[in-house]
Amino acid sequence: MPDFDTYLSPFSWRYGTPAMRTLWSETNKRLLWRQIWVALAEVQTGYGLVTSEQASDLRSHMTEINLSRAFEIESEIQHDLMAEVYTYAEQCPIGGGIIHLGATSTDIEDNADALRLRSGLELLLDSLATLLRTMALLIEEWVDTPLIGFTHLQPAEPSTLGYRLAIYGQDLMRDYELLKDLASGMKGKGFKGAVGTSASYAELLGVDNLIDFENMISQKLGLQFFLVTTQVYPRKQDYEVISSLAGLGASLYKFAFDLRLLQSPLVGELAEKFGENQVGSSAMPFKRNPILSEKVNSLARHLATLPRVAWDNAAHSLLERTLDDSANRRILLPEACLAADELLLTAIRIVSNLHVDAKAISRNYATFAPFAASERLLMALVKAGADRQAIHGYIRNHSMKAWETIKRGGVNPLIEDLCADRELQLYLKEIEIRSILEGGGYIGDAPERARGLMKAIRKTIPVE
Repeated sequence: MPDFDTYLSPFSWRYGTPAMRTLWSETNKRLLWRQIWVALAEVQTGYGLVTSEQASDLRSHMTEINLSRAFEIESEIQHDLMAEVYTYAEQCPIGGGIIHLGATSTDIEDNADALRLRSGLELLLDSLATLLRTMALLIEEWVDTPLIGFTHLQPAEPSTLGYRLAIYGQDLMRDYELLKDLASGMKGKGFKGAVGTSASYAELLGVDNLIDFENMISQKLGLQFFLVTTQVYPRKQDYEVISSLAGLGASLYKFAFDLRLLQSPLVGELAEKFGENQVGSSAMPFKRNPILSEKVNSLARHLATLPRVAWDNAAHSLLERTLDDSANRRILLPEACLAADELLLTAIRIVSNLHVDAKAISRNYATFAPFAASERLLMALVKAGADRQAIHGYIRNHSMKAWETIKRGGVNPLIEDLCADRELQLYLKEIEIRSILEGGGYIGDAPERARGLMKAIRKTIPVE
């Protein structure tokens, strides 16, 4: 149970999965530091700098994290990584004296951050794959169901529910591809010392051995290294990751915002699941608020602000290094991953339990589809010889009258009014006009394109 007598970030207990919180925990960070120190020492044994007994001693005590002792030392020396070095050294009577040999702090910290970022992306990719698989099932189920489309938040031409869902799916597919590329291409600083020149390691190993030395540690850690660094790895990598996470947030934001609009009883086509005992409002017992979608919009709005911090860290990394990114990266990196984590967790919950009101879809379609069919009629009349501008005016006048009828609560009279129009009958018979207006369809190849996206998801996303 967290200590609720002191401030806790909501990401400490409320938002995000346990796996993501564990990844970004202080304990896991220090365990990664130790793993990197062990890898460094084990490679250094091949150069006669460290004995096998010293390296074995480090490995045998690697998991004995003692935060209380490390914090005690840090309170005296004001350096968290060196406090961990001292704590680790106290536990290793044989190998303690060679921990961190040749290294600067960011040789350890930046490689650990790259490993954590990559693992964080991999966790997010797993969740995003689950969301996409669930979205593909919905697309398949509703691919042919016609509904009225909206432009400018006004009824427009018909589409299908499956095609609308495919719009969200396509955005999320792009996010998946970008995050996968970032994860596979993640790079650490490597072991290049205080300004990136590897001078300290050259003194220990000789310049001719530096490439092989770094390659061996790269293989041990399973992490690629940048060819060129300063004291830190290029902060542009952080910016690329955070920006892509914000991009994922934008995709989920659009879906959630659309759902909030469609859940309004005035439209009523889609809705979040509302639990039997769920309370919508403390004041209004009847409320069924879309709280999950609102949470997605709220967290995504926060995530959208973070690329600016990462941009500043990259752009303001003066010369070989400044420390003015250090404090904010302790917040920036974990909370960006945790925000994206909670967004995906919530989106999966929404999509897995999405309520589709087929009756509302059908009702809205019946009310507004005749307006869309009027464009079809316009083209047919022009093909039959009518003046395009004049006929457009006739149809527009009938449409405006029909809108007024709908506003007063009446049934859309547009089809009957157009069928009875003598001017239109100069070019098409009444039965032809009615056939055009009531013929349904007018959805182009939306179902085929939605099926294509569904197949692309299933081809790209690994089967569970």
